[in-house]
Amino acid sequence: MKNKILVVDDEETLCEVLRFNLEEEGFLVDVAYSAEHALTMKLSDYSLVLLDIMMGEISGVQLARIIKSNPETARIPIIFCTAKDGEDDMIAGLELGADDYITKPYSLRNIIARVKTVLRRSSDDTAAPAPQTVSFRGIVLDLGSKSCSLDGVDLKLPKKEFELLQTLVENKGIVFSRDELLKRIWTDEVIVVDRVIDVHINRLRRKLGHYGRHIVTRSGYGYGFIE
Repeated sequence: MKNKILVVDDEETLCEVLRFNLEEEGFLVDVAYSAEHALTMKLSDYSLVLLDIMMGEISGVQLARIIKSNPETARIPIIFCTAKDGEDDMIAGLELGADDYITKPYSLRNIIARVKTVLRRSSDDTAAPAPQTVSFRGIVLDLGSKSCSLDGVDLKLPKKEFELLQTLVENKGIVFSRDELLKRIWTDEVIVVDRVIDVHINRLRRKLGHYGRHIVTRSGYGYGFIE
């Protein structure tokens, strides 16, 4: 889906130039010639706002504050495009939550490059968060609290057993050698014999009850978790 950009500036010619060039880059673009005009639009529809600071009764700074204070629009990145080039103005804009600050006069290539950079960064920030749990049927590992439950009942696992089970469940169907598991889990140990893995695997099997059979031994290869 194309990113939709709102350009807010009281210079109509400048708005149209920005609209044309951004559309040439594949963006959907709307323009507003004042903050008041922008506030009549559905701001939550936009992926980014290009915003002048010095406008009519409502300044760009005030509009930015309104955007950032509304939960429905707070996520929208803002780029200030302004003739106010003082350091204090720039810092004030960035502290308000602006994602970039471009002073006039500027080149269209610079504007387009900044827009693409901010949108890419915004997309990365809103990517799906890493899962907070790893599970298999009744086994649930909470990666945040480092706790484990078995069919809804808390299961006490020491740190290494937790990490070993997490590694196996996250990689169902993959067989790890003892050496691979040592390198993944015992990274903070100087010398650990590979028989330590066998001991921890046996403990896990016992603690997991009927789920223990899913931890398999492949003779000559190592251990894995199968469904």
